[in-house]
Amino acid sequence: MDTAVIIVAAGRGTRAGGALPKQWREIAGKPVARWTLEAFAHLPRLVLVIHPDDRALAEAVAAGLPVTLVDGAEDRAGSVRAGLAALADAPPERVLIHDVARPCVSRANIDAVVAALATHPGAAPALAVTDALWTGENGQVTGTRDRTGLYRAQTPQGFRYAEIAAAHAAQTDAAADDVQVARAAGLDVAIVPGEERNLKITGPEDFARAETLLKGDAMDIRLGNGYDVHRFGAGDHVVLCGIKVPHGRGLQGHSDADVGMHAVTDALYGAMAEGDIGRHFPPSDPQWKGAASEIFLRHAVELAGSKGFAISNIDLTLICERPKIGPHAAEMTAEMARITGLAPDRISIKATTSERLGFTGREEGIAAIATATLVKP
Repeated sequence: MDTAVIIVAAGRGTRAGGALPKQWREIAGKPVARWTLEAFAHLPRLVLVIHPDDRALAEAVAAGLPVTLVDGAEDRAGSVRAGLAALADAPPERVLIHDVARPCVSRANIDAVVAALATHPGAAPALAVTDALWTGENGQVTGTRDRTGLYRAQTPQGFRYAEIAAAHAAQTDAAADDVQVARAAGLDVAIVPGEERNLKITGPEDFARAETLLKGDAMDIRLGNGYDVHRFGAGDHVVLCGIKVPHGRGLQGHSDADVGMHAVTDALYGAMAEGDIGRHFPPSDPQWKGAASEIFLRHAVELAGSKGFAISNIDLTLICERPKIGPHAAEMTAEMARITGLAPDRISIKATTSERLGFTGREEGIAAIATATLVKP
């Protein structure tokens, strides 16, 4: 069934302070209204009801999204009616009505309200009141109230379009929200479990709480993997993770053939969708002949930093029969920590054999597999 959402954003939000109404103020890198619009961007039709003076702000915030801007009224009920009227030419089967000042609403909560409309004419999220309730006057407690059956209302509040449009058209008294309008028209409204994160920004302190939640949502976590192989040739040592390890043969390659560092470097590039070492340091370029692989790894680390990523951890497995890696693992870890700037406990270097199978089992070369995690707050 077709579902539209009306986001009410025509208020002035004076209690939140600031030079702009709260819906246009930035939080965690975006205006509040942009966060709210993006929460509903999976729906086919979005209506944003605004104050006429805010049209330029609204157009900038809604850029790139399929949003219809509608001028609101002096009160919330009038703004909702304006939003419903904007959908009247091609009415949806269902409509959600949401406060713009609730930018932390989750997709799961939205979907739960929509699902409840399959069996109910109305549905809305709410949280049961669990704290004791008092009455008070002049800073003194004057009594208590029973909290049984009491809920804290949230949005989006969902309805079948035709029924809530008729209910609003018939409403003459002031109503706290759209659920009250629906119930006055005789519509049953199902309670969907709400979420603590779906807070409403009302006062200045709410911005900090919402920003913490939205920053968590915006965290960019990337995983990359790298794989490299080098064959044995003449030599008396191999270079692994920047450490010279004595061995009866060396590893062949265009650079210093540090198979472990190459795998880690490719894992970092992979997490950034930046290809591999060959893209940044082509083997056809003679300047990289015999180069220390630290150059490649440092480039990958610096590129990640320039993109705003921090390296969370690195996990490397070296695959060979010989040389034995265990006696050198701590020194390798310290060297990789120096180059990457990571704490040693965020770098894992280990080894395994291939049980005498394949080219590593025949001691023809060494393979390495690496995984790296990047995080952008």
